[in-house]
Amino acid sequence: MVGITLSPEQIRTAPPEVRQWLETEIAHSLGFGPATKPVPPDAPHLVACSPQEAAAIYASIRSMLPVVSVFFEFARKGTTIHDQGLEAFRLSDMLRNTRLPDARHLTACLEVIDRAFRLARNDDHAVLSILDPRGYCIIAEATRQSALAVWTQEMDAQQFPDGPVPTGAEASPAEPFSTYGALAPQSVHLGQPFLERSEQKNGQRN
Repeated sequence: MVGITLSPEQIRTAPPEVRQWLETEIAHSLGFGPATKPVPPDAPHLVACSPQEAAAIYASIRSMLPVVSVFFEFARKGTTIHDQGLEAFRLSDMLRNTRLPDARHLTACLEVIDRAFRLARNDDHAVLSILDPRGYCIIAEATRQSALAVWTQEMDAQQFPDGPVPTGAEASPAEPFSTYGALAPQSVHLGQPFLERSEQKNGQRN
């Protein structure tokens, strides 16, 4: 067993994760459980989204294409946090996939999705996602499954029928290709009229 002694200055300047781990270890060594802070009843809280709620969100935002793009990012496979049932997505990846100009626009789209989620769930303090300071968007893993179900259903609705084209629905034959009247004679052959070049060639041949 190896013992390590840290000075107060080292503990004070340690990363937040290290300080949290030290506090937890010290609490356990003294026989105390992890301290839990009371959460205000009106604080935003992350909630998993059901397939029905995901469908209601999509119906509410489907006319806003940037928001829809962000919503369907939740259907992708992110980094799974198994012990907490969460899914994490890099904000940089979401910006690239949705082609939004910056994080401010991405945050605005997430807020629109949250408002639609609160209406669908009838919970004024529920949120579908949270932003981690390290550059991640975190959702419940069940939310990813619900968003994926909506995406799959939407793609199935967009597929063309596999059978033959119904009678009377055949496409009309294309018109014969013609350049008649499409260009003025002076617009071809570097400004020289086409007819003049033809006459010159005919004269040389004669």
